[in-house]
Amino acid sequence: MKLNPRGFGLAGAAAAVGLGLVIAGCASTVEGTPTVNQADATSYRAEAATSSAAAAAAKAAAAQTKAIADNCDPFRATTGTAVDRYNDFVDAHDGNTGDQTAKRDAAAGALEDAAKTVETRVGASGPDLPTDLAQKFTDYVTAARGLSAEVQKMASTSPVGPLNDASHKVNDALNAVRGACPAK
Repeated sequence: MKLNPRGFGLAGAAAAVGLGLVIAGCASTVEGTPTVNQADATSYRAEAATSSAAAAAAKAAAAQTKAIADNCDPFRATTGTAVDRYNDFVDAHDGNTGDQTAKRDAAAGALEDAAKTVETRVGASGPDLPTDLAQKFTDYVTAARGLSAEVQKMASTSPVGPLNDASHKVNDALNAVRGACPAK
């Protein structure tokens, strides 16, 4: 293999120029003390904080929207079965039919099941569910359990006053939740 003296010379010259530039660049220093531009730093910190707060707010809003949907969307179906079983019982009680006891037990069970389901959903949502809406769901749970207890006490000759009072509380609680939930 034969060396090309011309190519070798050209490569050597380029390396020498590059080395000279590096040495010349390192030879000069800038006097002074490095400092932070406080206006730029303050502006950057404010932008970072605003961006972080916006991201946190968006995350919280999304969690709240999900919690509301997780509770409000199934509420009507969950409580609808309990209302139907209760109405079946009332019809049987008023008519003094032979299946009154079975319908009483079905109504009490359906009311308790609805209360448990609503309570579980509210608990699963935790702090993401707005406090005022969570309270309305809790009021329904309490009223449904109260009505279930009154239904269980009923016999064909029982006075209906306590049952009617408990039923009104459930209706009020149902309406409060439905009024607070977004319309579908």
